[in-house]
Amino acid sequence: MTTDYKSTVFLPKTDFPMRAGLPKREPEILAWWKEIDLDRRIREVRKGAEPFILHDGPPYANGHLHMGHALNKILKDLVNRTQHMAGKRTHYVPGWDCHGLPIEWKIEEDYRSKGKDKDAVPVVEFRRQCREFADQWIDTQREEFKRLGVTGDWDHYYTTMTFKAEAQIAREIGKFLMDGSLYKGARPVMWSVVEKTALADAEIEYHDHTSTTIHVRFPVIKPGNPALDGAAIVIWTTTPWTMPGNRAVAYGDDIDYVVVEPTEVAENSLAVVGEKLVVARTLLDDFKAQTKVTALKEVASLKGADIAGTVCAHPLRGQGYDYDVPALAADFATDDAGTGFVHIAPGHGADDFVLGKANDLEVPQTVGDDGVFYDHVPIFAGMHVLEDNMKIAAIIRDHGGLVARGKVKHSYPHSWRSKAPLIFRNTSQWFISMETTGLRDKALKAIDETRFVPAAGQNRLRGMIETRPDWCISRQRAWGVPIPVFTSKETGEPLRDQAVIDRVAEAFEKEGADAWFSSDPSRFLGPDHDPKDYEQVSDIADVWFDSGSTHAFVLESEDEAWADLPWPAQLYLEGSDQHRGWFHSSLLVGCGTRGRAPYEAVLTHGFINAEDGRKMSKSLGNGVDPLEVIEQSGADILRIWVVSSDFTEDLRVGPGILKHAVDHYRRLRNTLRYVLGALDGYSASEALPAERMPELERWVLHRISEIDAVVRQCTHDFDYHTMFLTLHQFCASDLSAFYFDIRKDSLYCDAPQSDRRRAVRTVMNTLFECLTTWLAPICCFTAEEAWRARNTGEFDSVHLQAYPTIPAEWCDEALAEKWAKIRAVRRVVTGALELERAEKRIGSSLQAAPTVYMSAAEKAAFEGLDAAEIFITSGATLSEGTGPDAAYRLSDVAGVACDPTPAAGDKCERCWRVLPEVAVGDPICDRCEDAVSGLVDAAE
Repeated sequence: MTTDYKSTVFLPKTDFPMRAGLPKREPEILAWWKEIDLDRRIREVRKGAEPFILHDGPPYANGHLHMGHALNKILKDLVNRTQHMAGKRTHYVPGWDCHGLPIEWKIEEDYRSKGKDKDAVPVVEFRRQCREFADQWIDTQREEFKRLGVTGDWDHYYTTMTFKAEAQIAREIGKFLMDGSLYKGARPVMWSVVEKTALADAEIEYHDHTSTTIHVRFPVIKPGNPALDGAAIVIWTTTPWTMPGNRAVAYGDDIDYVVVEPTEVAENSLAVVGEKLVVARTLLDDFKAQTKVTALKEVASLKGADIAGTVCAHPLRGQGYDYDVPALAADFATDDAGTGFVHIAPGHGADDFVLGKANDLEVPQTVGDDGVFYDHVPIFAGMHVLEDNMKIAAIIRDHGGLVARGKVKHSYPHSWRSKAPLIFRNTSQWFISMETTGLRDKALKAIDETRFVPAAGQNRLRGMIETRPDWCISRQRAWGVPIPVFTSKETGEPLRDQAVIDRVAEAFEKEGADAWFSSDPSRFLGPDHDPKDYEQVSDIADVWFDSGSTHAFVLESEDEAWADLPWPAQLYLEGSDQHRGWFHSSLLVGCGTRGRAPYEAVLTHGFINAEDGRKMSKSLGNGVDPLEVIEQSGADILRIWVVSSDFTEDLRVGPGILKHAVDHYRRLRNTLRYVLGALDGYSASEALPAERMPELERWVLHRISEIDAVVRQCTHDFDYHTMFLTLHQFCASDLSAFYFDIRKDSLYCDAPQSDRRRAVRTVMNTLFECLTTWLAPICCFTAEEAWRARNTGEFDSVHLQAYPTIPAEWCDEALAEKWAKIRAVRRVVTGALELERAEKRIGSSLQAAPTVYMSAAEKAAFEGLDAAEIFITSGATLSEGTGPDAAYRLSDVAGVACDPTPAAGDKCERCWRVLPEVAVGDPICDRCEDAVSGLVDAAE
């Protein structure tokens, strides 16, 4: 009778499936997490531990989840989960930004589609609709973020529009008011004529724009140098509409200028033969081409410093522009474009304003909030600054001021929301001074004390703070926190009274910021101030002030749900654009009100591009919807995509890249599945002490200690890319292609109680505990599924565990060095056997018993080991020497050669090794005979 040896082989057995089915499985895991209230348990299990609080930068409550959201939230979840695994107490409070222009713009769009006038709607009613719009999207986004596997306090999230938040934002503004930092001033700000409001830097994006350009004469009426007598200084500008606001021309002290006289001009040239014009020498050729001057002669040359004291006339002198136009030295005047002269309109440029203030120039009010010139502006009243530039240029031409007109395509600021071009416009706004209380110096000191990852972020933020002007915090909109200030009708000065601020905050906390619009001013002014003497400010606060204040009403909250949140936060994490956004505004609010940054560290990630490196856009059709990826492949695939990229740089995503993520995932899943199968029926009584284990198992323990050190260091460094690559390489190379490959014979065929098989299973148990906890932050669903395959307690989640503590004695550098030599030799043998299989001389490596040639040092490494077991052959002979010329070699493994000799004997029907001891009448080898006999004895 033939014996069925297959039934005596210990093949891996597990219910953990090969096919993940993540789109179906992940929602089931999410439901279980909700059932056991996992988020709360994560906090409770580390109660009393050192805190690590990542304060959430609020996404905008507007629209479905996109890939940028997915990247950001997954990274934040990686931070929280790894810090939890490292033993820290985490408490992630998600938040949303709710005020501001994007939502207001959506409601206005709805009004316009219905023919309604926003200004005819009561402001409180309009604000109610904005609030409802934000609420709707918060609910939607919250569920979409949960689907990514992000753990957090989803029942106690924060928003900037809760009554308590609005009250605290008002208090924060009040602190700047009371210390004298907040003031009202008129200066140029970036202005949207479509949305009729000032915009912050973070609300601006740059797109190509075609502008009308003009070269304009400014006749010299008082020369500072004789060479300028009778000449005209020529400026070049891309904004003809700013000419009514001109009050000076600027030159560079060190620039070489020339006075030229056209002698020949082309047809249609606006230059005049015989006139004297002043331009920079290096720009003369370009000037001739632009003005169609075909020949000229140089009358004089001079340095910019020689122009000092010169006074010009406005090109429209006699038409209502009869003031003098002085020539002023300016560092920003260069000779790399235009004419080397800059026309100065103090109401329409930051540099212009500063230069104007320094020289007591008038800052005229010329343009209304709709982009139309005021009625008092001579000639141009009623014209639109963006639509009528050709008309403006024609008027200047008709009055003799134009030398040339053209067009240029250049990068130009646009509104992030409306996509409309912006203008610099002088307006009366509320500012926080960078100097009055030393805010700039405090912020720079805080930057030096903050950890930045990557480190380049420190210099970027520092550069912005060093050069930034005072912070304009006022917006001319309706949806947001009002600037809770009253100004004296007599002096225009703001009322600085803490009691007033307290009454405002109290009202906001009870009724929300709507109280500012629905209450009589006497409610806030109280008995000490007569409402007839004060104006109530109608502007709302910049939304960046809102989000910059979130630390004040979340980290310092008295709410019981957030009582364990410390201030400052250990980490802020956002995209690199937030150096000028949330990191920036939070820094200023924190330093201005508390003397330091509200964070200890700042981590930034890059932006997302399409697979080919181009920017994602609807027109190109190269966008990737994370919700579709989740539906097709699962959230764990997105999470692997995040860590398989260097997220500190810009990332790419597309079908091919996501396919690689799927491949990476399969390797990890198959590794977990193999370990689970190998542990079928394992119990603690089977464990073998490390000192009794074979070298190969002790080498795996050494590698575990090395991987543990990398994981912990990466957790500290927020380096999840290196962490993932290390884990993937460990699974693919050290385990699947090496350790598992070698030990499957022992696992399948050794007697159950043999030390070697017990050692394998003991190591597999350790690998299971390590791999599931190491991978839990990355593949949060799959790690949970694998953990639950062995741990089925009611509340037994891998996410309540910690990184296993690895005994220091497992680290064995000498052993690692020895096995590095062994693995190198094995690579040569494996290559030789693969070639034999390709040539069909053998079907399996077990049909070979190679002779391997090597140095004495390599041979010594194999002392006491079964080389055939390591090579997965049926025999092996190790010889010192170089070996025959025909032997197989690898160029990167010097001094090792392999002669793949066939094995002698017959094939064991149980382990398939070819051995001399296997005879026709005795179909299995001695090792298998002992194992089978042991099974029979155990059964009896």
